[in-house]
Amino acid sequence: MKRVTFFVSDGTGLTAEALGRSLLSQFGHIDFEQITIPYINTKEDARTVVKRINKVAEESGLRPIVFNTIVNEEVREVVTQCKGFTVDIFDTFIKPLEKEFNADSSYSVGKSHAITDHSVYNVRLSAIDFALDNDDGARTRHYDKADIILIGVSRSGKTPTSLYLALQFGIRAANYPLTEDDLDENHLPRVLKEYKNKLFGLTIDSARLASIRTERMSNSRYASFSQCEAEVRGAEAIFNKERVPYLNTTDISIEEISTRILATSGIERRLQS
Repeated sequence: MKRVTFFVSDGTGLTAEALGRSLLSQFGHIDFEQITIPYINTKEDARTVVKRINKVAEESGLRPIVFNTIVNEEVREVVTQCKGFTVDIFDTFIKPLEKEFNADSSYSVGKSHAITDHSVYNVRLSAIDFALDNDDGARTRHYDKADIILIGVSRSGKTPTSLYLALQFGIRAANYPLTEDDLDENHLPRVLKEYKNKLFGLTIDSARLASIRTERMSNSRYASFSQCEAEVRGAEAIFNKERVPYLNTTDISIEEISTRILATSGIERRLQS
């Protein structure tokens, strides 16, 4: 049976989601239904949330898990009276830190996601624009400005990883798909050779790749297992021949893929996550 989890916040809910999901990931054998409820700013809002949580508790017979990042103590107190198992992030983390630092926290609603440093914001936007403009090999003339160029077969995770690197770390990431012609010739495309020191390969299990491609283009040669297997084998052969570092993305998240790329390549983050 699924355990229902609520992320309740007086802001966007992103902080509650990030911490909550990180903790829940330690219980991979449990199936969670996750519900985010943002902008809970009044007692009335909180009472409505409590009714929803209590209804789930009564219908399922199990206590919902509630991650709560509400700043206002009165509103937060209403939520903690629900029939769920509440993880109060401010009480759990902020108050002990206040005691340790002998100082009050800002307790500013939404502060963790506000634009407080426009130079940082501009770095993030610039990196995202670069990733979008240099996606899927559409343009290659700006590769000299790239921090990293991800290469791999179609649907191996290049685009989402490029965007995550840009959004989270401010990294200018381009990506280039290895085509059948590239794989048949068993060498790097000419346009990539002068940027070999910026290349990082992504590979994936053939069966998983076939499953992903089937969702996009079922009953096609593109999605067949034999085609996927041949492409993966060819891509890995190029990586090994050209000594391009690479990572198997089959069973790891975009977050982990991105941090492993940074750790392996030695690229410094332009933004701190």
